[in-house]
Amino acid sequence: MGITAMIPGTTIDGLLSEGKERWQDIFDADAMRMQVMLICPRKERKILEMHGDMVEHGQPVIGVFHRPRAEAGLLEEQGLNPRDASFEFLDLATSDLGPWMQHMITSEQWIRGSVSIQPVPFSVDVPAQRAFENITMICFRHPSLPAIERYYLPFPPTSIPNKCFVSLPRRQAAELARQQAEILGVGRAAEPATPEPVMQEDPITPSSEQTAKIVDVDEVTIEQPDSVPLPTVEANQSEGPQSVSDAITKATTDGFEEMQAAGEELEVTEVPLPSVAHETEPTEEALPPVAEEPKSEIEVEFRALVTELIANGVEPSDMVDDPRWDSINERAAAVEFETWPVFMELTSVE
Repeated sequence: MGITAMIPGTTIDGLLSEGKERWQDIFDADAMRMQVMLICPRKERKILEMHGDMVEHGQPVIGVFHRPRAEAGLLEEQGLNPRDASFEFLDLATSDLGPWMQHMITSEQWIRGSVSIQPVPFSVDVPAQRAFENITMICFRHPSLPAIERYYLPFPPTSIPNKCFVSLPRRQAAELARQQAEILGVGRAAEPATPEPVMQEDPITPSSEQTAKIVDVDEVTIEQPDSVPLPTVEANQSEGPQSVSDAITKATTDGFEEMQAAGEELEVTEVPLPSVAHETEPTEEALPPVAEEPKSEIEVEFRALVTELIANGVEPSDMVDDPRWDSINERAAAVEFETWPVFMELTSVE
């Protein structure tokens, strides 16, 4: 899952030029990136802004929305009412395009096509614009909206000055993607050296961790002498970042079985104690405090805001229009608190 933040008054090009300074090891300047266009129903724009919170991706994804104004008539000529749609330009790593669009295509039947991005004709009265060459771009649109062949901009897509929505991956996801890219040699402008030769060149007095890695490599080499790294990469790709925690849980389960059994015996002995049963008749009274244990200050504030908006009859898709929303989300992102799961819990949006 990612963490989405809004950065006002900037462009995609500006953020990319500052990527290494802003995001340090999360941003890979050598990763191959691409731009795509998304066209969604206007009422779903707020959900699209937070889409990165629900997607596992390896590199920062930068999105900017454009609202046609003087050039709206050029879209109406193609059969699309611009007031019915929102238009977003995304810049993302090529390896992240599949995960980013998977749910939209498989569950919502979004349609893939292409669109020609062209400068607004000078005959249209646009206060400020800059000429640029036509750009043919991959376009994904919601099935409820008609297709268009051309979209007009006063500036190139990556130079549109507006607020940008940046979805940053968790450090674990970024590290995993970087390791896979290094092993496979894909998704990067230049091929990096694979890590296996480094391990083989330094066998002197290895640590216990290094010894374990060498043994694993030797075992794989016996089974797959022609392609040592591939089995490891396939395992990482199929299992995903959560496979490590799953393996740890499985490995430790046997060690805790006896402790759990002993704990169950203690619970059976303690529950029927008459003093406890009579003093506090409902044992459930002790449970709510456990469930409601410490919430951070930002979580309390976010819950209060969403609850207030629900009570006032505000639709979930319109809540982001509240002037307090951006401030709370920016502070939440700063302390790495995820607002999306709480938003889903309180509004029951699927």
